[in-house]
Formats: sequence, C-alpha cells, structure tokens
Amino acid sequence: MRALSPLDRLLAEIDQSLRTVHAEPPTTERANPAKDYSNTQPLSEAERKLAAGLMRVNHAGEISAQGLYRGQALTARLPEVREQMERAAAEENDHLAWCEKRLNELNSRKSFLNPLWYWGSFTIGALAGKAGDRWSLGFVKETEDQVEKHLDDHLRRLPSTDVESRVILEQMREDEQHHAHVAQQAGAATLPLPIRKVLMPLLSKVMTSASFRF
Repeated sequence: MRALSPLDRLLAEIDQSLRTVHAEPPTTERANPAKDYSNTQPLSEAERKLAAGLMRVNHAGEISAQGLYRGQALTARLPEVREQMERAAAEENDHLAWCEKRLNELNSRKSFLNPLWYWGSFTIGALAGKAGDRWSLGFVKETEDQVEKHLDDHLRRLPSTDVESRVILEQMREDEQHHAHVAQQAGAATLPLPIRKVLMPLLSKVMTSASFRF
C-alpha cells in the first residue's frame, strides 16, 4: 500500500466533504430510533415549521461534527486517538442520516450553509489536533457538553406532538454524553476559560441562528 501524499489526502477530504454535504442520506450502523413512531400525531403548520427549523439546526450540527472529527483524525498524533475520532464520526453519521430523514418527513430542506459549517469545523478540528491529542480530546469534551445543552433546549422547544423528532434527539443526546465521557477518560485537557465560555458559545449561536433561517 503506497503512502498517501498531501495532495492525495486533500483530494480524499474534498471527496468526503462532498459526500457528507450533498449526497443522499448515508448508510447508518443503527436503526432510526423513530422508525416505530411514523406519523403518530399530526402537526399544525406552525408546529411543522418550528420542528423543521430545529431539525435543520441539528442536521447542520451533524455536518459540523463530521468536519470536526475528520479534521481531528487527520492531525491526531496517536493511533488510538485517531481511531476514537473516526469511531465518533461513524456514530455521528447515524445522527446525520436520522436528521435528514426527519427533515424530509417534515417537507423541509437542509441548510444552504452546510459547506461553510463543514469546512469551518474541519479547520477547527485540524488545528485542535495540531495542538496535541489532549487538547483535541478536550475540544471534543467541551463541544459535546455544549451540544448536550443545545439538545436539551430543543427538546424543550419541540412541539409536544412531534414524537418522531423527540426520540431522535433523545438518542443523539445519549450518544453525545457518551462521546464526552470517552474523551474525558482518554485524558482530555480542560480548555482555557475564554474558549469555553466566550468563543465556543458565540460560534454555536451564530451557527444555530443562521441554520434555522437559511
């Protein structure tokens, strides 16, 4: 097996980004948690629009997660850390497919800004990996903690009749908690306070607000 050149790796990442952002819903490892709840209760038009906006934000978040983990895996120093990032990306791939299917069921669309979210997150992930594996794991831990809070907020805001979206988000929240725990156990460093309390919440707010609308 020949060693991949930097150009080979770049082309592979471009190919992966196109598959993630533009391809049909990816094949999942696990069954959709909402598979037994299809069309359980009708939604009003206002409820449908709200649920669709929230699920579009979650789909965009999963696009970002793919970029983040791909970037971190690319620059990880230890093989076991690289494998952990790739494993997390595979599980996040399930989330991506579930969210996309739910958007289709709600007669809605994905965010037009998904290419920006993917490559922005990929860059952040690659830089985090370059800083060292402990810092990269720390970034995973803090990201997943913030995603958990974001999912809690969406679960509060979802229409009570939207059972399908709710069970998807509940499973996603459980997976994010697991990713955070694994990163912590693997030796995640605590990120500096300005990054945890200012920069990351600001970036999250920009992404969620823009994805809901666009």
